[in-house]
Amino acid sequence: MKRREFIHKTAVAGTVIAAGSPLLFAADDHLPLQGKKALFVWGGWSGHDPDKTRDIFVPWMQQMGAEVTVADNLAIYTDETLMNSLDFIVQIWTMGKISGEQEKALLTAVKEHGIGLAGWHGGLCDSFRDNTEYQFMTGGQWVAHPGGVIDYDVNVVDQQDPVTAGLADFHMKSEQYYMHVDPNVKVLATTTFTGEHAAWIDGCVMPVVWKKYYGKGRVFYSSLGHVATDFDVPQALTIMERGILWAAESKYAAFEEWLQPVYKNHGAKG
Repeated sequence: MKRREFIHKTAVAGTVIAAGSPLLFAADDHLPLQGKKALFVWGGWSGHDPDKTRDIFVPWMQQMGAEVTVADNLAIYTDETLMNSLDFIVQIWTMGKISGEQEKALLTAVKEHGIGLAGWHGGLCDSFRDNTEYQFMTGGQWVAHPGGVIDYDVNVVDQQDPVTAGLADFHMKSEQYYMHVDPNVKVLATTTFTGEHAAWIDGCVMPVVWKKYYGKGRVFYSSLGHVATDFDVPQALTIMERGILWAAESKYAAFEEWLQPVYKNHGAKG
């Protein structure tokens, strides 16, 4: 049995987190995505293993009970009947071009209809470099990965949020994403850059995992997952699975109120 398969089977038999709170279930009793309709969109630059990661997450989503439509094109976003039926979308599409009609349909689905959105690495936050409203929705945009594939640590900074509860800090050997980030996302994990590959960013603390809203819709992102084997790291896989489960409850769970503005007291008088 492959390592990821073991982790997936363990999740089915044990604790899964969804809808903002711990959820215990047995495989034949309750599945957290039971009755949910999902769209998995994959494509773009092949170097991010969109096909291989599809083959990790689509079977898992189905195992969790979801009815999953899989598409290798962006035109699917303009299928109004399909989009109106969805509960959540998972996208892995790096360095692509999206038409105005396709972008508007995706933005509307999340902002107005409350459909959840989840993704990782460049597949969500380096998808459409010319589309600033899309970036406003996702909460960040990749700009660099100094040194390429390197060793680095991920620090779990929120032990209260169900997505990262119970997870310890962990190590990655992959691309360490340097990003432009919305200062009001809820940050769940970070990484700290050294000056080895870019001296001027020595000590910079960068968000790795976050959750946010775009209008009515939940949006979840992890910068981990440069290639499919990154998800052999148990924490990286667990975070992404829990994040998808959180996004899947977008239409049904109460709006989570958090404000974590980085510059909250900047310029305050008195």
